[in-house]
Amino acid sequence: MKASRLPRRAGVGFKPEHFAKIDARPQPLGFFEVHAENYMGAGGPPHARLARLREDYALSIHGVGLSIGAMQPLDGEHLTRLKTLCDRYEPESFSEHLAWSSHGEVFLNDLLPLPYTETTLARVAEHIDQVQETLKRQMLLENPATYLLFDESTIEETAFLAEVSRRTGCGLLLDVNNVFVAATNHRLDPAAYIDRFPLDRVRELHLGGHCDTVDDAGFPLLIDSHDTPVNDPVWALYETVLARTGPVATLVEWDNDIPAWPVLRAEAGAAQTLLDAALARRAA
Repeated sequence: MKASRLPRRAGVGFKPEHFAKIDARPQPLGFFEVHAENYMGAGGPPHARLARLREDYALSIHGVGLSIGAMQPLDGEHLTRLKTLCDRYEPESFSEHLAWSSHGEVFLNDLLPLPYTETTLARVAEHIDQVQETLKRQMLLENPATYLLFDESTIEETAFLAEVSRRTGCGLLLDVNNVFVAATNHRLDPAAYIDRFPLDRVRELHLGGHCDTVDDAGFPLLIDSHDTPVNDPVWALYETVLARTGPVATLVEWDNDIPAWPVLRAEAGAAQTLLDAALARRAA
C-alpha cells in the first residue's frame, strides 16, 4: 500500500479560473489539491489542465462522495472511477471525510455527521479497508465540522479517529478550521481537542475560512463556508498544532466566492511562513 507523501509545504485547492496565472510562471507552492468527483469524466479541458499541473507539482486528490460513514455498502461504480483517476495521476495523497452523503440511490449534496458508536466504528473501518485495498494506497480520513451531537454516541471523536487509524492503517487529515468550528458550536475548547487528537497519525492539515452567525438561542454558530480568508483564531490554533507536530503538508481551502489568484496565493504564503518557522524550531 502506497503511503501518503505530500511535501511538508503549503498548497491550495486548484480552481480552473486560476489556471492561466498558475501556468504562466512557477508558483511557490508545495502541491495542489482537487476534488475527485470533478475529474471522473474521461477527458476534456478539466483533464488537460490537471495533466499540465501534474507535470510540475505534487497532487492531492480529495474525495467528497464516497460516503465513508454510511451504513449501506460503498458505491462500487464510484470507487472504480476513483481508482481510475488515482491510477491516471498517481497523486501523492488521497483523502476523504468522516461523514456520510448518500441514502439508497439518493446522493445528498452535503457531508453529514454520524454517531460515534462501536457499530459505526466497525462500518467506517470496513469501508476504509475496502478503499485502501482497491486503490492500493493509504487513505487519509478528515475530521468533520459539525453542528450537532448525537445522544447515542459512546466514543469521543478523537478516540474514534485514533481507533479507525489503528485498525486500518489509514492516516489522518486534521482540518484545523473544522476543529475550531465544531468546538465553538458545541461550546468546547479547541485546544483541548488538539491535545487529545492522535497527532502522530496526521499526514495533512487543512485551513479554511468560516462565517460567524448565531443560533436560535443566541449562541455563536460557525459555518464551515470556505468563502473567506483564514480567521485569526484558526491561524493561532494552526500554530499550536505545528508546535506539536512540526511541519506538515498544509492546504488552504477556498471553494466559494473564489478570490483572485494573488489573494489565494498570499493565504498559502502565510501558511508557508508558519511552516518555515516550525521547521526552524525543529532544527534548533
